[in-house]
Amino acid sequence: MRAIELSVDVTDVAGIGMAAQQAVTVHLPDVPLSDPPIVCFGFPGGGYCRRYYSFDMPDSTGGGQAGFHTERGWIFVGVDHLGFGESTVTEGNELQFENVAAGNGAVVSEVMRRLADGTLDDGFAPVVGAVTLGIGQSMGAGFTIVLQGQHGTFDGVGILGYSGIHTVVPGRPGQPTVAWPWIPRGSDLDNPRPLNASALAAAEGPMVVGKESLEAAAQAGENPFQWTFHYDDEPAEIVAADMGAIVSGAWREWHSATAPPCGIYMVAPGAVALEAASITVPVLVAVGERDVVPDPALEPKAFKSSKDISVFVCPRMGHMHNFAHTRFVFWQKIHSWGTAVADLKSLR
Repeated sequence: MRAIELSVDVTDVAGIGMAAQQAVTVHLPDVPLSDPPIVCFGFPGGGYCRRYYSFDMPDSTGGGQAGFHTERGWIFVGVDHLGFGESTVTEGNELQFENVAAGNGAVVSEVMRRLADGTLDDGFAPVVGAVTLGIGQSMGAGFTIVLQGQHGTFDGVGILGYSGIHTVVPGRPGQPTVAWPWIPRGSDLDNPRPLNASALAAAEGPMVVGKESLEAAAQAGENPFQWTFHYDDEPAEIVAADMGAIVSGAWREWHSATAPPCGIYMVAPGAVALEAASITVPVLVAVGERDVVPDPALEPKAFKSSKDISVFVCPRMGHMHNFAHTRFVFWQKIHSWGTAVADLKSLR
């Protein structure tokens, strides 16, 4: 697997009053391309960067999920959204669902252009007739839904650990659940007015509205996300490194120290309902046994316009899928689904 690092200019579509670029890693296979070629774009969740898709757990040396797919003939592209990782970060609330999604769409167009005309990497032949997949994990899945619903970018989308109906973070059994404000999308984030104010006032669990409140909750005890994010049999040192970074500031390669404030909209019911209902391409809903999707069997109802919806629940897996011992099962499901999307497209 070869990794090509790119910086893609998205100033025109971002519209944030400053130059904007997105950091991208294109992973190229050392084996023959699949037939037809498949290019899969991976979008990370809040608190994580594009390297979530390529880091190795201690028991692996294969380049993570990106390596898994490239070993089987795919091109895999990890993308830092605007406001994440090594992409442009703004000081205020300039980033909203629409321009984050538009920036991701511009990245897809530019990468596909370079692949098609053979200018991505010397010695890598032009890639024509490719099938494009977009997979997003957690918040990245929310942005992927918006991108696909508004722009129809991909031939298929994988919604990993996010609900098109209502994303809810469960707490450790016996502990109070994290309280989230339901803030209407597009409302003023400098002066938010949650519509569930009375429920928040009565909530017993910590209220999480951003980095500072999460840090305070983690300092007061166990990180309130830990039980949901990581399954019990994962290496303790990795879980500690992942969950402890918000307090220690010891960010690992898979982390992003930043995320745009608009992400708080995503935990309100129906936050991306219109875009989800507008998606017509095949959809894979894939979650861990312990995840933020209350009832995976109901998720197809969110994707009203798609005629091809698959649901998969991976055993012994938490919300951060790529840390689980069963991650290879999860990746194989995604790979099999993507291959089926390509096969069906070739029959049309």
